[in-house]
Amino acid sequence: MGHTHALRLALTDPRFPAAAVTGALAVQAEARPALTRALADLAGSAGPAAAGAPVAVNAPAAAVLTDRVCAALADGGTAVHRPDLGSLVATVPAGPEAAFAARKAVDAVDDEAVRLRTAVKSRDGFFTTFFISPYSRYIARWCARRGLTPNQVTTASLLTALIAAGCAATGTRGGFVAAGVLLLLSFVLDCTDGQLARYSLQYSTLGAWLDATFDRAKEYAYYAGLALGAARGGDDVWALALGAMVLQTCRHVVDFSFNEANHDATGNTSPTAALSGKLDSVGWTVWVRRMIVLPIGERWAMIAVLTALTTPRTVFYVLLIGCAFAASYTTAGRVLRSLTRRATRTDRAARALAELADSGPLAEFFAKVAPIRKGAFTAPVVALLGAAAVVAAALTQDLDGWSVTLAAAIYAAFSGAAVGRPLKGPLDWLVPPFFRAAEYCTVLILAARSEVDGALPAAFGLVAAVAYHHYDTVYRIKGGSGAPPRWLVRLGGGHEGRTLVVAVLAATLADRGTDFTLALTALAAALALLVVVESIRFWVSSGAPAVHDEGEPA
Repeated sequence: MGHTHALRLALTDPRFPAAAVTGALAVQAEARPALTRALADLAGSAGPAAAGAPVAVNAPAAAVLTDRVCAALADGGTAVHRPDLGSLVATVPAGPEAAFAARKAVDAVDDEAVRLRTAVKSRDGFFTTFFISPYSRYIARWCARRGLTPNQVTTASLLTALIAAGCAATGTRGGFVAAGVLLLLSFVLDCTDGQLARYSLQYSTLGAWLDATFDRAKEYAYYAGLALGAARGGDDVWALALGAMVLQTCRHVVDFSFNEANHDATGNTSPTAALSGKLDSVGWTVWVRRMIVLPIGERWAMIAVLTALTTPRTVFYVLLIGCAFAASYTTAGRVLRSLTRRATRTDRAARALAELADSGPLAEFFAKVAPIRKGAFTAPVVALLGAAAVVAAALTQDLDGWSVTLAAAIYAAFSGAAVGRPLKGPLDWLVPPFFRAAEYCTVLILAARSEVDGALPAAFGLVAAVAYHHYDTVYRIKGGSGAPPRWLVRLGGGHEGRTLVVAVLAATLADRGTDFTLALTALAAALALLVVVESIRFWVSSGAPAVHDEGEPA
């Protein structure tokens, strides 16, 4: 006896091999051999049930067959997921009085209201929570009742954002206004797809991949649309657009790297974390802290409003300032936590950081021949020095010489040395963000300083392709399947190899008209083809993980 949605949570959620509530059990194909063994064990065990004696009508819930099967599955090593029902009811009454109490409890709770409420993320941004979710959940229910799938809504969100980018590319005031409105609509649909998945329990590996990658594709396509629109009006803001993409991507790498380094660490406490917990107990501070990190809802709302009312240059200036402040705030807090936290990081965390580093053949070589000394802060310091060397050279040295190329080679050596030992130090999670910043900023600076027509748009495409590869790596790791295959990373050159290639191209082609632009475009196209094709192959395969983010959005 209970609510329909309680049974739905246990019996129709495809993410778990086995799931149950009292009196009901669902087992997916991969756990059915374990179910067969459990049933055989129960059939051969002593006791009334094994001997064929019927279970009494008023038997306690613990004697119900499904609960005994769940216990047998757990004893055999198969985890049985039991959904958090909250106020929902699922029980096997032990008698008439219990049945009456259960019926009363069922009648006291609106099953559909709970289903709608739980369709919304338990932790979300201020703008999403108060300005989107109050009505987007009803859109999700409308979609569910008409047979629409989350993947269809996700695709509609992408198409809406691409149309918004096209409107921005017109460079007209009407186009900018339409772009802002459509960007907000795209975000509404972006919230709706996840709520539809939770409402109807339609989870899939393909949906996980679409949801994980399309947000970034939509935002960065919109940046490109703004840059194209500004160019139609005679204002070149490609450097600002690329800078915004670089900053936003590096922010995400900081988030992912820190979380991977610490989520399974032992002794994972610090005074800074305790203070954060105390602040979270004061209601208004929670929302202020979520807003100032400029999550996707606040960020897209700001971009949409500024697009409609101002110019693309203003949009990028405000976006860069806001994201820089948010990045400084979150990174400083995480550094303080890491320095004051007495945590022992696991081998899994060290392996995840090494995979996030995206080291290619050159870094692998230097990691073997020149590993750094073991030290608490050695790895991030070496990585920072290498990154600073190549970025400083790109900023200050003549492009027609080989100084930048030499600095890129030094960067390759330093980056290999930084990952030569397991990344278990308190600040070793900074190593992948340093690598991302070095590669992306070098491409940006060299393209901007070359002053070659089309070099910055080509650099935008190159960084977008590389960023896609890095996001794909993140979501594979979050899903527990590990990084992309080593052959893909090696063929892509690794971060240090791509940085060196771009430095060589700048030294040899920057003074030869549009040859530098053509080379960057070819490199971007080849890399995009390589990583996207392999990514699609993986995410539509049966071995792909289901990644469903219920936490705070990036």
